Amino acid sequence: MKKTFTINISGTIFHIEEDAYDVLQKYLINLKNHFGTDEEGKEIIADIEARIAEIFSAKNAEEKKVITVEWVNEMVETMGTPEDFAEEEGEEDVSIASEAKRKRRLYRDPDHRVLGGVCGGLGAYFSMDPVVLRIIFVVLFFVTSGAAGLAYIILWIAVPKAVNTAQRLEMRGQEATVKNIEKSIKEEVKEVKESYRKFKESDTYSKGKKSMEGAGDVVYNIFKVILKVFVIVFGVFLIISGFLGILGLVSSMIIGQSFVDGMPLIWGPEIHVPNMLNHFVEPGTVTWGLILVGLIMGIPLLALIYIGTKLVFRFKSNNAAIALSMVGVWLVSLFALLILSVGQVGNYKRSSSITKSETISCDSCQTLYLRLAEDKLKEYAEIDWDVEGFKVAVIDGEEVVVGHPQLDVVRATSNEFVITVRHASRGKTREEAKEWCEEMVYHFNQSDSTVYFDPYFFIGDDGKWRGQEVDIKVKVPEGKAVYLGNDLIQIIHDIENVSNTWDGDMVDKYWQMKPEGLTEIAK
Repeated sequence: MKKTFTINISGTIFHIEEDAYDVLQKYLINLKNHFGTDEEGKEIIADIEARIAEIFSAKNAEEKKVITVEWVNEMVETMGTPEDFAEEEGEEDVSIASEAKRKRRLYRDPDHRVLGGVCGGLGAYFSMDPVVLRIIFVVLFFVTSGAAGLAYIILWIAVPKAVNTAQRLEMRGQEATVKNIEKSIKEEVKEVKESYRKFKESDTYSKGKKSMEGAGDVVYNIFKVILKVFVIVFGVFLIISGFLGILGLVSSMIIGQSFVDGMPLIWGPEIHVPNMLNHFVEPGTVTWGLILVGLIMGIPLLALIYIGTKLVFRFKSNNAAIALSMVGVWLVSLFALLILSVGQVGNYKRSSSITKSETISCDSCQTLYLRLAEDKLKEYAEIDWDVEGFKVAVIDGEEVVVGHPQLDVVRATSNEFVITVRHASRGKTREEAKEWCEEMVYHFNQSDSTVYFDPYFFIGDDGKWRGQEVDIKVKVPEGKAVYLGNDLIQIIHDIENVSNTWDGDMVDKYWQMKPEGLTEIAK
């Protein structure tokens, strides 16, 4: 069994036997010694290696074996050795004859291109002057109303570009041997050097060089000044934004409200953050929550000020420990706030309710009048949080949370008017939710045939908001009626009736319970 190696030729991985590796290595060393280590020699060697990789890849695709010494010898015979083409130049005629037999392949010529090199490639493939082909394309473009342009674009996309020397030789129908690769690269280098020499000796070069250098200096200085001004302005913006953000953060969370309005990164005024949160979470949670929120929001704001200061005053600081510490504190604060929030969400995990019924003592009443009781909280200050379902009133300096009840009218199962009041709440457990229900306070009172309903219910002293609800159902016997007062619109909710009348249009009207349902009657 022969020993094998894994080698990389021009970016392609091959497996090669040990004796084949020795022959290949000697061949490549011989080429490097011949062409030298200058840039031109390195380019020739790179193209030769690319061609060698193509030959081995083609054989490997057919037989899927490791490279053997026979393959290497065939490659050397195809490519040639420095000794083969170092002899007299009299053998050029023979090589030219053999070149004519080489099968050509269509490539785009990047060395003689105007747009995509399509005409240059076609010229090399058909041994024509690319200028003639360009004239033909332009004429056909106008004759065919642009169809020739579409054909050019298709060829541009479909035909590959001749990237390396081997492909350029193949484009002209020449064998990609060592001799031809060397000849092609030397011709390209000679052509570039000659063009550069002519340009450098011309007056245009010397005058243009001075003009370009002067114009380049002016443009560079202008852009440098503009960039410095932009950096300073941006730094000032970061400093102001960070300062106002910290000012709003402190005023909103420590003082209790934001006195800076309409500025970047600032909350609106009259947001009493600590007091508001105290009605939702457990004691002590607000303090820790505000500290964590302050760190989460304050650290980025301080970073804005720090970055802005560096941009404005252009001082350098390589103390990475401070930055890493601040990032660590920010991540810990974020994680702690997440745990704290999850714990408070658990307070709404379970639900419970308590229902109380009261029969209205009015045997002779055929119509029960339903009205809203006087709003006793009108004379007290109210904090407008614009939260549906409850509001906060300030009574004797204390904030009191009250909710809005919901009233419905349904059919009774007896011959008497019955009012049921259902207290519902959520809590960490069912027992806790039931305790919140028991602490809720709601009143209604009767005067003859009129029942007055309070517009609010209280969640209890020192109670927390746990989604408390009060649902009132007025049960009406069949054949009897109710009158809905105008002000009752504040608490009635989705009363079903025969005519599907909207709640807001049911007030100040009489409604009788008939077999088909609640029906409007005239009085």
